[in-house]
Amino acid sequence: MQGRSRLDRELLDAEMIAGHLVPPGSVFAFLAEHRGELFPDSFTADLFPSATGRPSLPADLVGSVLVLKELYDLSDPQTADALKFDIRWKVACGRSLTQVSFDPSTLVYWRRRIAKSDRPDRVFDAVAEVIAETGVLRGRRKRCVDSTVFDDAVATQDTVTQLMAAMRKVARVAGGAADVIAAVCGLDYSRPGKPGIDWDDPAAKQQLVSDLVNDALAVLAELTGPDAPEREAAEANALGLLALVAGQDVEPAGNSDGTDGRWRIARKVAPDRVISTAGRQARHTRKSKSKRRDGFRGHVAAEPESGLITDCEMTMAAGEGSSDAENGVKMAGRDRFRRTGPQAAADRSADDDGPQVTPQEQGTAEEQAAAEAGMAAQSAEDMPAETVRDGKPGGDADLAADGQDTAGGPRLEMYGDSAYGSGQARADYRDGGHGTVIKPGPLRPAVPGGFTIDDFIVDEDRGTVTCPNGVTRPMSKNRAVTFGAACAACPLRERCTTAKDGRPVTIHPHDGLLREARAQARTPEFKRACPTRASIERTIAWIATCNGRRVRLRYIGTARNDAWLHNRCAGLNLRTLVNAGLTRSGGAWALA
Repeated sequence: MQGRSRLDRELLDAEMIAGHLVPPGSVFAFLAEHRGELFPDSFTADLFPSATGRPSLPADLVGSVLVLKELYDLSDPQTADALKFDIRWKVACGRSLTQVSFDPSTLVYWRRRIAKSDRPDRVFDAVAEVIAETGVLRGRRKRCVDSTVFDDAVATQDTVTQLMAAMRKVARVAGGAADVIAAVCGLDYSRPGKPGIDWDDPAAKQQLVSDLVNDALAVLAELTGPDAPEREAAEANALGLLALVAGQDVEPAGNSDGTDGRWRIARKVAPDRVISTAGRQARHTRKSKSKRRDGFRGHVAAEPESGLITDCEMTMAAGEGSSDAENGVKMAGRDRFRRTGPQAAADRSADDDGPQVTPQEQGTAEEQAAAEAGMAAQSAEDMPAETVRDGKPGGDADLAADGQDTAGGPRLEMYGDSAYGSGQARADYRDGGHGTVIKPGPLRPAVPGGFTIDDFIVDEDRGTVTCPNGVTRPMSKNRAVTFGAACAACPLRERCTTAKDGRPVTIHPHDGLLREARAQARTPEFKRACPTRASIERTIAWIATCNGRRVRLRYIGTARNDAWLHNRCAGLNLRTLVNAGLTRSGGAWALA
């Protein structure tokens, strides 16, 4: 059953005896006074439908601990110790000086229970409700987006280690696999560690790789053949992992065709390589050509003036669904703060899971109409004149007459680096009614200092492309154009191409939007607005560092690390609000 906090205080209540030691205006002092309003009993009521059983920890204690834990980047044992020994924690969480803490495994239990619920991001949502109620983001439509790579909690494994670990997992999990492995494999997988070979001998290492791959193929042939029984999910996952690691890092050796059993480590890295059998969603990625990172990628959207984080998402560092462009569009589409008023309240359940409006924000119909009119009147000041919208460079003149987008609320103004400015992303922002101040990627001419794609005229209606010399050619179905023989005697050839058969050109599906973005980037309005994006770097630094060190993820898998990111962003948002004077007055949240 759900536990509830006692209204009466303990004899040695920490706040009563030592509350004066907690710095006023800190998150600890705020939680000491308002944790019950921030995390009421309804915060965890849905997790305990039964009224019988042993009471759980109170909702205000759980919420406060989860916020403080991630705000200060503590492990589970460190969190339990802080609640036991740290006076600030005792005051913030309503504990007595002599009260002991809970076991660290309790936090594992709460994370799992919350993750399985219908509101896995309830801590972030609770702070978001406070943001919405204060109205601090009302009328602020700018959103800066960026991402950073977090180091994972698992060790990166080499090919031999992965093959050995995957084979042992199959032996443990799949029924009858141990006997099959003993019968068809040439290596002994029952012994821990790697096989004892001369690791300084390249031939010995290549032979070991061949033996490991051949053993894996033999086991898979026996256990996944046409006559194999249907497998449980855990067994199928183990066999799938073995098949994956047996093929992602190897290639036929020398002049082998792959049928003679000779294999070697491939001279390349698979694009979506699994780097550890313990954490199958961790990935390789690069911040630059010389700096490789392993782990996950955290995507963040923030309002630049207040520094408040409006959304976040943790994805794999590379692979499907991890790109900056698609996650920027995703966060813009589900932004919970861009709409206010009665219409947003009506659409809340159909549009977003998070809060968008509170009764205090709605006001009367006359107040809402005045707010919308004022917002439209201010748009010329808030947004750059050369904003790409509906496929054309233009600013507030392109807004609807009532200053609202197609979704019924003021559109967002997205700020990001060139990674967020792909053609598809720009099309999605346009279709969603959002403006963009995103720096386009640089053009790379075929000849240094020569013509770029912008020097070619594209006629989408006729399906033709005209080169700088005035030669026109039709586009193919794949939007490819070859000027061929026309380049042979062209007086501009030296500035255009070095190809013997003439310059080939491929037109991007969103070529028009990309051209307009490059034109927008040359305007004075864009150059004045673009520095706004720099504020997200500070927000990223808050998230990714703590006490001067880089944060390292503590959990395995995208879902668990996504929950961590939401809780950390909730703690940072709460700290930002407290620093801005967050208080509760007349039963409502407000900024002093």
